[in-house]
Amino acid sequence: MEQSTLFDRAPLDTPLAARVRPRTLSEFCGQTHLLGPGMVLRQLIEEDRVSSMIFWGPPGVGKTTLARIIANRTKANFVNFSAVTSGIKEIREVMQQAEAAQRLGERTLLFVDEIHRFNRAQQDAFLPFVEKGSIVLIGATTENPSFEVNSALLSRCKVFVLHALTEEELVTLLEHALSDPRGFGNETVEIDRELLGRIAVFSNGDARTALGTLEMVVLNGKRERDRTVVTAETVAQCTSRRSLLYDKKGEEHYNIISALHKSMRNSDPDAAIYWLARMLEGGEDPLYIARRLVRFASEDVGMADSRALEVAVAAYQACHFIGMPECSVHLTHAAVYLSLAPKSNSLYVAYETAKKDAEETLAEPVPLHIRNAPTRLMQELHYGEGYEYAHDTEEKLTAMVCLPDSLKDRKYYRPTGEGSEVRARDRLAAIEAWKAKARAAQNGGGEK
Repeated sequence: MEQSTLFDRAPLDTPLAARVRPRTLSEFCGQTHLLGPGMVLRQLIEEDRVSSMIFWGPPGVGKTTLARIIANRTKANFVNFSAVTSGIKEIREVMQQAEAAQRLGERTLLFVDEIHRFNRAQQDAFLPFVEKGSIVLIGATTENPSFEVNSALLSRCKVFVLHALTEEELVTLLEHALSDPRGFGNETVEIDRELLGRIAVFSNGDARTALGTLEMVVLNGKRERDRTVVTAETVAQCTSRRSLLYDKKGEEHYNIISALHKSMRNSDPDAAIYWLARMLEGGEDPLYIARRLVRFASEDVGMADSRALEVAVAAYQACHFIGMPECSVHLTHAAVYLSLAPKSNSLYVAYETAKKDAEETLAEPVPLHIRNAPTRLMQELHYGEGYEYAHDTEEKLTAMVCLPDSLKDRKYYRPTGEGSEVRARDRLAAIEAWKAKARAAQNGGGEK
């Protein structure tokens, strides 16, 4: 928790990103959908009418900077609060101060950085004070607030979604840092705009990364008398390893595995390979991906190409045997095979329909004729009586009904006309026709 240090000027030995942090909305770069002329958030900040809100977006897009701009403009008491270093005790102290200030007619704006790091109990401690208006809460988070912020607290906050900066916005930001006296404005730095573009692409929408990389390339540039020259070679050395935005436990994890699934389902191997690479290069466990491919093979391909399951299981075994980075090609093999395979979700639909019946209907008893009868008592109770052994027939089929009476006409598996499932469809149709004829004969010429 801090108050007085929030507005302190950054010393010259602090990182470039801290030195050139925007102080006003006119200096702020990006988020025009929120801060452009006439936009709601801009008006709220300029008119000092900020209500409780959550800033949600990836790292380095301006969440904390916006809070500092609000701090500079508001007439309220502004308290900066970190979820990393603060607990229930600190929350209670701030709430007591806020209530005392409210009695004197003063507002308190509480900025909570990384609010998703607070547990439920800590978040609940804010709720009554937000409801009473003792504080105006401004939270910042990189995680989806739908999952990470208490629903009661979230319902009392307006969520503003901040986007990753575009390449052009990042280039503008870098050019400003080169001209701003707080940055390199007092020095002569020569760097082509094309190289600024490379830094922007490397930064992946993150202003902090972009400014940190610019500082690195300038400090490692060639000194020539009174100027610094940044070459393509220097930029290449400083951007040799891109840090991908990927949280193995957060929302991005689920977003990207979803993208992989839906790309394969849409028979798009190029997209599937891209999302696969994003996961692997972001540090995902290859066995996790392999397990998802095994599931996909039956859920989305199924009987249309039963070999898909074999390929997926083989890819899982290969990943288990040799690990990364070598197993990346095996996962690519499986992802491409699954993408190009004919698609059928008949098995998935069949199980989900049967599951619903199993959960929502009575626990139907197993018909007597297909019950096991290992003891004399069971035989006396007619267990297994009337059972017909299919192998004893010429057709290897019987007219015996195996579903409970209440579900005897239920159809779960409905094969499609895709790929190899055509054969399954035709075979099932032939079996059903034979059984219908056999049952009609048993019933004296007509089904009951």
